[in-house]
Amino acid sequence: MLDKSILTMLLDQALKKGADFAEIYIEEKRVSNVFCEDDRIEKINSGREKGVGIRVIEDGSTAYVHSSDLSIEGLQKAAAVAAGTAAKNGGGEHREISLSTKQALQDIKFKRLPEEVAFDEKISYVMAANKVARDFSKEIRQASVAIADIHKKIQIANSNGEMIEEERSRVRTVVNTVAARDGLIQTAYESAGGACGWEFMESISVEDMAEKAANLSVKMLSAHPAPLGRMPVLMSSEAGGTMVHEACGHGLEADLVQKGLSVYKNKMGQKVAAECVTVIDDGTLKGRYGSSVFDDEGAYSQKTVLIEKGELRHYLYDYLTANREDKESTGNGRRESYQHKPIPRMTNTYIAPGQDDPEKILKSTSKGLLVKKMGGGQVNTTNGDFVFDVQEGYYIEDGEIKYPVRGATITGNGPRALMDIERLGKDLGFAIGVCGKDGQGVPVSDAQPTIRIKELTVGGTGSNNGPQIKRIRRM
Repeated sequence: MLDKSILTMLLDQALKKGADFAEIYIEEKRVSNVFCEDDRIEKINSGREKGVGIRVIEDGSTAYVHSSDLSIEGLQKAAAVAAGTAAKNGGGEHREISLSTKQALQDIKFKRLPEEVAFDEKISYVMAANKVARDFSKEIRQASVAIADIHKKIQIANSNGEMIEEERSRVRTVVNTVAARDGLIQTAYESAGGACGWEFMESISVEDMAEKAANLSVKMLSAHPAPLGRMPVLMSSEAGGTMVHEACGHGLEADLVQKGLSVYKNKMGQKVAAECVTVIDDGTLKGRYGSSVFDDEGAYSQKTVLIEKGELRHYLYDYLTANREDKESTGNGRRESYQHKPIPRMTNTYIAPGQDDPEKILKSTSKGLLVKKMGGGQVNTTNGDFVFDVQEGYYIEDGEIKYPVRGATITGNGPRALMDIERLGKDLGFAIGVCGKDGQGVPVSDAQPTIRIKELTVGGTGSNNGPQIKRIRRM
């Protein structure tokens, strides 16, 4: 990390042409990946990377320069380029910058950093999961297991006099299985991850994950074809919050709102969901995959109530979008790496639990589709129209699960679906993923209780359901 005097010098350099704001983002990270397929270790990657991103804002426009050269000469050159790119006609007045370190509101300790774990140990986890998946059934034709980790140190300083330092560690694992019978192929996956050290892997069972994925892919070989038509959809908490993240959350990010690309524009204080629905984004949840002490601009991560009892209360802001509306950042300025400028992004987004017993919600459903696991999907981010694949689904009749179904898709509109939530369970289930936006991927988690939506369109394999703009990446 850099000394305050160097950071101050770079900020002075970046402001020389008269910009309104300058920021220095320093990143050092270690990454590793272990991937098993076809009963053998296919790939092992590890690496280290350092770099700087320098951002200059002038009249609401951003210039961003990044470099892997952290020498004094390289840093000065990057700052000068950033200053020149966003330059006014002539120089600006000199501004005295005195950096003050912001203290962390959370004390996060990692018991065992990922790079302290030998690859032999990482490989043992992967091969153990692979064996369980392969041995589960002769109908398992393919299995893949991956473990990935990242340990990152960041330092941020800006012309408002703020400076932060933070250490982050994330670990994730995913098991994919493919089962086949008489020409029919079914896939399944299980994933887990957290913002923590290697102790996360010691707290879970990769063997259980592998058995669960293998069992699901084999079970779906005997499933009935999905029913077609409009019907009630019961989403188990096990499904995670894919729908709230994709069909609702992105529309509450302030940059899309300000560009007129959100159905939630000009709806502050209005009813946008059923009265039982409260939607929250919280980057402070301990150990969750999207959590951190600070965001990637140095603002404190925080809990933001986006929708409260059906009414729209807040958008998600970074520094730039908040400044345009004379507001404070909500701690949602995030970036993939030093090579990317920050933009408003979700962290851990969820529908808050209700009061209903999930079992009673099922018993009160005369017919419909029960979704226990979501697959990928596509969303039109402008109007909220979505189509999601259902990886694990069941047909409900007279309050009972009758049989599993395969090849189902669910189609609807995000805001409409939120309005049509009629029952809300008291449970809460999380899922993890990498959220893609503007060419950047950042770690997120999302969650929901068991919910029942009055009606969505259920389609079968290969159905075409209209506008499809955003591909969701789930792990």
